[in-house]
Amino acid sequence: MTDKRLRQSLFPLLRAVFRALPLSESQRDRLRTRLLERHGHWVPLPPRGRQEEGAPLPSMCPGAQLRCRADEAAIGHVSWRQAPLPSPLPATLVAFYLPQFHTFPENDSWWGKGFTEWRNVTRALPQFEGHVQPRLPADLGFYDLRNPQVMRNQAKLATEYGIGAFCFYYYWFSGRTLMEDPLRQWLADESIDLSFCMCWANENWTRRWDGRDGDILIGQQHSAADDLAFIQHIAPYLRDRRALKVEGKPILLVYRPLLLPDARATAGRWRQWCRDNDVGEIHLAYVQGFERPDPRAIGFDAAVEFPPNMSNPTSLSAQQWLINPDFHGDVRDWRELAKEIVSRPLPDYPLYPGVNPGWDNEARRSGNGRIYLHASPRGYRDWLHETVYGRLAAAAPEQRLVFINAWNEWAEGAVLEPDTRLGHAWLEATRSALAPAREMPPASHPCAVIHAWYPDVFAELLQALQDSGLTWRLVITTSHEQHAEIERLLATYGMSGEIHAFPNHGRDILPFLHVAEALLEEGEDIVLKLHTKRSVHRHDGEQWRNEIVSRLLAPERAARIVEGFRADPVLGLVPPEGHVQRLDYFWGANERNVRRLLTRFGLPQADPDNDCFIAGSMFWVRLRALRPMLDTHLQPSLFEAEAGQVDGTLAHALERTFTLVARHAGFIQKDAATLLGLPHDDDSTYAYARRS
Repeated sequence: MTDKRLRQSLFPLLRAVFRALPLSESQRDRLRTRLLERHGHWVPLPPRGRQEEGAPLPSMCPGAQLRCRADEAAIGHVSWRQAPLPSPLPATLVAFYLPQFHTFPENDSWWGKGFTEWRNVTRALPQFEGHVQPRLPADLGFYDLRNPQVMRNQAKLATEYGIGAFCFYYYWFSGRTLMEDPLRQWLADESIDLSFCMCWANENWTRRWDGRDGDILIGQQHSAADDLAFIQHIAPYLRDRRALKVEGKPILLVYRPLLLPDARATAGRWRQWCRDNDVGEIHLAYVQGFERPDPRAIGFDAAVEFPPNMSNPTSLSAQQWLINPDFHGDVRDWRELAKEIVSRPLPDYPLYPGVNPGWDNEARRSGNGRIYLHASPRGYRDWLHETVYGRLAAAAPEQRLVFINAWNEWAEGAVLEPDTRLGHAWLEATRSALAPAREMPPASHPCAVIHAWYPDVFAELLQALQDSGLTWRLVITTSHEQHAEIERLLATYGMSGEIHAFPNHGRDILPFLHVAEALLEEGEDIVLKLHTKRSVHRHDGEQWRNEIVSRLLAPERAARIVEGFRADPVLGLVPPEGHVQRLDYFWGANERNVRRLLTRFGLPQADPDNDCFIAGSMFWVRLRALRPMLDTHLQPSLFEAEAGQVDGTLAHALERTFTLVARHAGFIQKDAATLLGLPHDDDSTYAYARRS
């Protein structure tokens, strides 16, 4: 056995011993950091992802196309819009800000002339199916921070969406500063009203971008004299009218205080200098990126949470389908990160909680990135909202600060700025999270979503809706070519509806996902999904459709199904009885795509002998039950071009996942007859499709 294999086989035992040691949280963090810095090679590599033998790379679907369309808007893309903010704001949101988006001599020397962070960003490639890289900027573009207008635009955008301050990383190395020009421009620009504070990144600058001691480009030389030189240099920022304050004291953060020879002595020097030099009292906080001491024990006032650091969610590496067979990165579950941190009780010392809109540093560590999958604007919104209104509920108003990691860490995948894939979705989620929670009354009318491809069948569905005895909110998806005819038919039946035209792409499934995303954001709850199913490849296609529609929408059923949803908050799906089939009966050409989709959604793999799906893709659904699917924000280009396919497309695969998605989201499924207490035949024999 090689030394490397021996070390890695012993690592689990050593880790168990370490965890059993009677240490405080702070002692454990500090010892762990030292051990990893000196003996990181003992840590086993993450498990390898999966590869499909014999499949040529370009045929991989879904996922491989992400390499071609990094600029594509996904389902859930949000454009800029104005909206009111709560007044007063329930908390001050402080977003970490990286000022490396401009050239400077040191980077020219270390990384090549003209280097900025954008070079890292644009070189990133997807390493496995569903890995969204590169991540590209939208409205603000590939900006250069030497242009003062850029920071004005950023400050305006941040203010519109509820960000109360930027926390600029500050790079000081014994009297030498890097990347300070943008901050000096900000200081000199009185037109910018957004508050700010500074975080001294007091670790070494290394070629690995992680501050550890290998291949140091420029190092720190901490000393008493350096402490005084540093505070004197940044005093103009602390004196500025826009300096973020707690109880009237400007805030100063230190990234890694335990790298200082004596943090308490440093804090004392800074405080005394500020008292003596027209700054006054200051509020010192440190970032919990590597250690978690009580700030009072090191002479500081508070700590700042810094996710995803100091958390270790479940590894997802082994589940991924590799595009790059040499990928050795570490893939983790962002949803677990958010759930774990938001549930942490606040300690007995002052701590400003943190949230994170995602993390993926593949751009900086090609083929070896640490990636947190399944981050979504909705999940981030929930995390931020619960932090503001839950974790900080008992905090005094002046202590209600939340730090967001980050505003513009493009090469680490922690970004609030608009991007090409989701637009302003992260900013919209930020603004939404600041609003108090509202109890949504049940909708006065159920909502029907109809994909209308065949106008004559659409007319039949309108008649069935009228006959149901219910008043409906009607949302119709159709092609651009059919729009006028659909509008005419609505008028003929004296009905009003919202018509959304899409290209003929993705059958009824892709248009449904677009409108389901929008309806969920509006607060719509229960939806009846229908489409003008004709199944022209079958002689009994009309009968198939009529049977499904009748079992979902018959006058004696529709209102009772709606009441069933209102009576049972965990009811997620109601399909027509007789049309719920075992997956293994009808895998057909879909098994491969279904398994990959489940990985994309972050769901366990299906058990085809026991799991089922809704044949015909018409059903009642509580939209929240589809969140794992909608929060994935699939891209339209993943759906095949329309060519009359009867099986094997992404739309067919998605049809087979609705039940599994709802179950994973914590909801149950009951077919219509079971919900209504009606007898029905066994579903095992299905007349409308041939078993695999």
